[in-house]
Amino acid sequence: MKLQSGFLCKGGVFVLINDKSYFDVLERVKAEIQNAQYKAVLGVNREQILLYWSIGTVIIENSEWGNKFIDNLARDIKNEFPDTTGYSVRNLKYMRKFAELFPENEIVQEPLAQLTWYHLQLLMDKFSSNIPQYIWYANKAVENGWSRNVLLHQIDMKLYERQAIADKTTNFESVLPSPQSELAQETLKNPYVFDFIEARKEIIEREIEQELVANIAKTIMELGTGFAYVGNQYHLEISRQDYYIDLLFYNFKLSCFIVIEIKNTEFKPEYAGKLNFYLSAVDDILKREHDNPTIGILLCKSRDKLIAEYALRDINKPIGVSEYKLSDFVPEQFADTLPTAEDIESRIKAKYETESNEVK
Repeated sequence: MKLQSGFLCKGGVFVLINDKSYFDVLERVKAEIQNAQYKAVLGVNREQILLYWSIGTVIIENSEWGNKFIDNLARDIKNEFPDTTGYSVRNLKYMRKFAELFPENEIVQEPLAQLTWYHLQLLMDKFSSNIPQYIWYANKAVENGWSRNVLLHQIDMKLYERQAIADKTTNFESVLPSPQSELAQETLKNPYVFDFIEARKEIIEREIEQELVANIAKTIMELGTGFAYVGNQYHLEISRQDYYIDLLFYNFKLSCFIVIEIKNTEFKPEYAGKLNFYLSAVDDILKREHDNPTIGILLCKSRDKLIAEYALRDINKPIGVSEYKLSDFVPEQFADTLPTAEDIESRIKAKYETESNEVK
C-alpha cells in the first residue's frame, strides 16, 4: 500500500507521516477495526444459534401436535418468509434435537454459540448420545479455530480417545508444578497419528523427521495448540562436541520449549537418558528467564508402559513417552471393514486357481 506523504502534528511538534510512532498508532487502529468486525460476525452467528435453540425448544413444547407439526411449520415459514433459508423440515428437526440435547440455555451460549451451525450438526450426528464428547470436541474446535472439515478429521482420527482419555506415560506430575503439569499432561497424545507419512517397512527415523518438517502445518495440527516450529536437527555445541535435536518447538500455551525425539523402534530406557541430557542443555542454552522448564516428548514405534514408567521414575526433567502411527493406521470403526493380509492372499490364490481351471 502506498502511503501519502506529509506531516502530522503531535504534541505541538510536526513529524513525518512515515514516523514509526504513527505506524504504531495506525496498526492499533487497524487491529481495533478488525476485532470489531470479527465480533460483529461472531455476534450474528451467536444470535442464529440461540434462535435455532429457541425454535427447537418451541417445537418440543408443542410436540402434542403430532408427526406432521414440523412439516406444516416448515411450509408455513417458507410461505411467510419466501427469501429466508435454513428452515427446512430437516433443519427444524436438527433444531429440536439440539434443544433436546441441551435444555439449559447457558450451555448453548458458551462455547456452542461460537461454532457454526454446520459444526453443531456434525457433532449432533456423531455424539447425540455422548454429551461429554460433544462438549469436548466443541471446546477444542473453538480453541483451535477448526473448520468443519478439520473437526471431522479429528473425530475420525479419534482425538478424544488419544488425548482426553489416553493411557499416557509421563513424569509430569512429579517434576512440574501445578497447573503446568496438568496442562502438559492434557497436551500430550497417545498415539500421535501422522497419516500424511507413508508407512514403509524400511523407513528410517531421519525420513520420518524430514516428512514431518516438509508437512509442518499438518505436523503442528497433530501436535496441538500453541506449537511453533523452531528447527530440526537443531545444533547444540556442548564442551566442543556437536549434538543434534530431532525436532525443536516452542509452545506458547505452555510457555516452554518442546524437544521431540523420534525412534523407529520399541522404547528403550536409554532413550530417556539421552532426551534428559538434551532438556538440560536447552534449559541452560536457550531457555529464557520467563520460560517454563523445557519438556521432552519421545515418540517411539511402540512402548512397554511398565518399562517406560521405570525409566522415567528418577529423571528430574519432564518427559512423555508416546507411540506414533503412520498412514497405515486405520481408525477402529473402520478396521473390521478392511481385508487382512490373509484375506487378500486367499482371494488372489482362489482367483489364480479359477483362471487356471478356465484355461484347462
